[in-house]
Amino acid sequence: MTFSIYTASVPVFTRKLKALLAILNKAEANAAERKIDLDFLANDRIAPDMFSLIKQVQSVADQAKFGAARVAGKTPPAWTDDETTYEQLKARVQKALDYLATFSEADFVGGAEREVTVRVAGQERTISGAEYLLERSMPNFYFHLTTAYAILRKNGMPIGKGDFLA
Repeated sequence: MTFSIYTASVPVFTRKLKALLAILNKAEANAAERKIDLDFLANDRIAPDMFSLIKQVQSVADQAKFGAARVAGKTPPAWTDDETTYEQLKARVQKALDYLATFSEADFVGGAEREVTVRVAGQERTISGAEYLLERSMPNFYFHLTTAYAILRKNGMPIGKGDFLA
Protein backbone atom coordinates (compact mmCIF):
# COMPACT_ATOMS: atom_id res chain seq x y z
CA MET A 1 0.00 0.00 0.00
CA THR A 2 1.30 3.41 -0.92
CA PHE A 3 1.14 5.97 1.85
CA SER A 4 -0.56 9.11 0.62
CA ILE A 5 -2.58 12.01 1.99
CA TYR A 6 -5.65 10.00 0.93
CA THR A 7 -4.44 6.93 2.85
CA ALA A 8 -3.87 9.13 5.90
CA SER A 9 -7.39 10.56 5.78
CA VAL A 10 -10.39 8.87 4.16
CA PRO A 11 -9.68 5.25 5.21
CA VAL A 12 -8.79 6.38 8.75
CA PHE A 13 -11.86 8.58 9.09
CA THR A 14 -14.01 5.77 7.66
CA ARG A 15 -12.68 3.08 10.00
CA LYS A 16 -13.11 5.25 13.09
CA LEU A 17 -16.59 6.44 12.10
CA LYS A 18 -17.62 2.80 11.65
CA ALA A 19 -16.18 2.09 15.10
CA LEU A 20 -18.16 5.02 16.53
CA LEU A 21 -21.35 3.72 14.94
CA ALA A 22 -20.69 0.27 16.43
CA ILE A 23 -20.03 1.85 19.85
CA LEU A 24 -23.24 3.86 19.64
CA ASN A 25 -25.17 0.69 18.73
CA LYS A 26 -23.58 -1.29 21.56
CA ALA A 27 -24.34 1.49 24.04
CA GLU A 28 -27.92 1.70 22.78
CA ALA A 29 -28.46 -2.01 23.37
CA ASN A 30 -26.94 -1.77 26.85
CA ALA A 31 -29.02 1.29 27.69
CA ALA A 32 -32.17 -0.62 26.72
CA GLU A 33 -31.18 -3.53 28.98
CA ARG A 34 -30.48 -1.16 31.87
CA LYS A 35 -33.46 1.11 31.13
CA ILE A 36 -31.27 4.18 30.62
CA ASP A 37 -32.93 6.98 28.65
CA LEU A 38 -31.09 7.51 25.36
CA ASP A 39 -31.92 11.22 25.48
CA PHE A 40 -30.05 11.39 28.77
CA LEU A 41 -27.00 9.79 27.12
CA ALA A 42 -27.25 12.08 24.09
CA ASN A 43 -27.22 15.16 26.29
CA ASP A 44 -24.69 13.99 28.86
CA ARG A 45 -21.20 15.45 29.10
CA ILE A 46 -18.05 14.76 31.06
CA ALA A 47 -17.87 18.20 32.69
CA PRO A 48 -20.28 21.14 32.79
CA ASP A 49 -18.12 23.23 30.46
CA MET A 50 -17.66 20.47 27.85
CA PHE A 51 -19.85 19.61 24.88
CA SER A 52 -22.54 16.95 25.17
CA LEU A 53 -22.43 13.63 23.34
CA ILE A 54 -24.56 15.24 20.63
CA LYS A 55 -21.99 17.95 19.94
CA GLN A 56 -19.07 15.50 20.23
CA VAL A 57 -20.58 13.24 17.56
CA GLN A 58 -21.43 16.21 15.34
CA SER A 59 -17.83 17.40 15.68
CA VAL A 60 -16.40 13.97 14.82
CA ALA A 61 -18.52 13.88 11.66
CA ASP A 62 -17.60 17.46 10.79
CA GLN A 63 -13.87 16.89 11.19
CA ALA A 64 -14.06 13.91 8.82
CA LYS A 65 -16.14 15.88 6.33
CA PHE A 66 -14.00 19.03 6.46
CA GLY A 67 -10.72 17.13 6.61
CA ALA A 68 -11.44 15.14 3.47
CA ALA A 69 -13.08 17.94 1.51
CA ARG A 70 -10.52 20.65 2.18
CA VAL A 71 -7.49 18.49 1.46
CA ALA A 72 -9.18 17.24 -1.73
CA GLY A 73 -9.88 20.84 -2.78
CA LYS A 74 -13.65 20.44 -2.57
CA THR A 75 -16.27 22.54 -0.84
CA PRO A 76 -17.61 20.56 2.11
CA PRO A 77 -21.39 20.25 2.36
CA ALA A 78 -23.17 22.37 4.93
CA TRP A 79 -24.95 20.29 7.55
CA THR A 80 -27.16 21.84 10.17
CA ASP A 81 -26.35 20.77 13.70
CA ASP A 82 -29.97 19.98 14.50
CA GLU A 83 -29.64 16.47 15.89
CA THR A 84 -31.48 16.11 19.18
CA THR A 85 -31.95 12.35 19.51
CA TYR A 86 -29.66 9.37 19.78
CA GLU A 87 -31.05 7.94 16.54
CA GLN A 88 -30.25 11.21 14.75
CA LEU A 89 -26.67 11.00 16.05
CA LYS A 90 -26.25 7.62 14.43
CA ALA A 91 -27.70 9.02 11.21
CA ARG A 92 -25.14 11.87 11.34
CA VAL A 93 -22.30 9.35 11.55
CA GLN A 94 -23.77 7.42 8.61
CA LYS A 95 -24.09 10.65 6.62
CA ALA A 96 -20.38 11.30 7.16
CA LEU A 97 -19.56 7.74 6.08
CA ASP A 98 -21.67 8.16 2.95
CA TYR A 99 -19.90 11.44 2.14
CA LEU A 100 -16.44 9.91 2.59
CA ALA A 101 -17.42 7.12 0.19
CA THR A 102 -17.68 9.74 -2.59
CA PHE A 103 -13.91 10.35 -2.54
CA SER A 104 -11.24 8.51 -4.48
CA GLU A 105 -7.48 8.61 -4.20
CA ALA A 106 -7.41 10.72 -7.38
CA ASP A 107 -9.24 13.52 -5.52
CA PHE A 108 -6.22 13.90 -3.25
CA VAL A 109 -3.49 14.30 -5.85
CA GLY A 110 -1.59 17.41 -4.73
CA GLY A 111 -3.60 17.52 -1.53
CA ALA A 112 -0.60 17.60 0.80
CA GLU A 113 0.61 20.83 -0.82
CA ARG A 114 -2.85 22.31 -1.47
CA GLU A 115 -3.45 25.55 0.40
CA VAL A 116 -6.15 25.38 3.05
CA THR A 117 -7.41 28.50 4.81
CA VAL A 118 -8.45 28.08 8.43
CA ARG A 119 -9.32 30.35 11.32
CA VAL A 120 -6.81 30.27 14.16
CA ALA A 121 -7.53 32.50 17.17
CA GLY A 122 -9.96 34.53 15.07
CA GLN A 123 -7.43 35.11 12.29
CA GLU A 124 -7.47 33.52 8.86
CA ARG A 125 -4.34 31.53 8.16
CA THR A 126 -3.31 29.58 5.08
CA ILE A 127 -1.51 26.28 5.64
CA SER A 128 -0.71 23.23 3.54
CA GLY A 129 -3.18 20.39 3.22
CA ALA A 130 -0.78 18.11 5.07
CA GLU A 131 -0.45 20.56 7.97
CA TYR A 132 -4.21 21.05 8.07
CA LEU A 133 -4.94 17.31 8.06
CA LEU A 134 -2.20 16.20 10.44
CA GLU A 135 -2.08 19.12 12.87
CA ARG A 136 -5.67 20.35 12.96
CA SER A 137 -8.28 18.02 11.49
CA MET A 138 -7.02 14.64 12.75
CA PRO A 139 -6.23 15.81 16.30
CA ASN A 140 -9.69 17.41 16.54
CA PHE A 141 -11.30 14.30 15.07
CA TYR A 142 -9.63 12.06 17.66
CA PHE A 143 -10.32 14.49 20.52
CA HIS A 144 -14.07 14.48 19.88
CA LEU A 145 -14.12 10.75 19.12
CA THR A 146 -12.35 9.99 22.39
CA THR A 147 -14.62 12.33 24.33
CA ALA A 148 -17.76 10.72 22.85
CA TYR A 149 -16.35 7.33 23.88
CA ALA A 150 -15.57 8.65 27.37
CA ILE A 151 -19.10 10.00 27.87
CA LEU A 152 -20.55 6.58 27.10
CA ARG A 153 -17.93 4.83 29.22
CA LYS A 154 -18.65 7.17 32.13
CA ASN A 155 -22.26 5.98 31.96
CA GLY A 156 -21.21 2.36 32.37
CA MET A 157 -21.50 1.28 28.78
CA PRO A 158 -19.61 -2.00 28.22
CA ILE A 159 -17.19 -0.67 25.64
CA GLY A 160 -13.43 -0.86 25.71
CA LYS A 161 -10.24 -0.12 23.86
CA GLY A 162 -10.98 -2.87 21.33
CA ASP A 163 -14.26 -1.17 20.43
CA PHE A 164 -12.48 2.17 20.02
CA LEU A 165 -9.71 0.72 17.88
CA ALA A 166 -12.13 -1.39 15.83
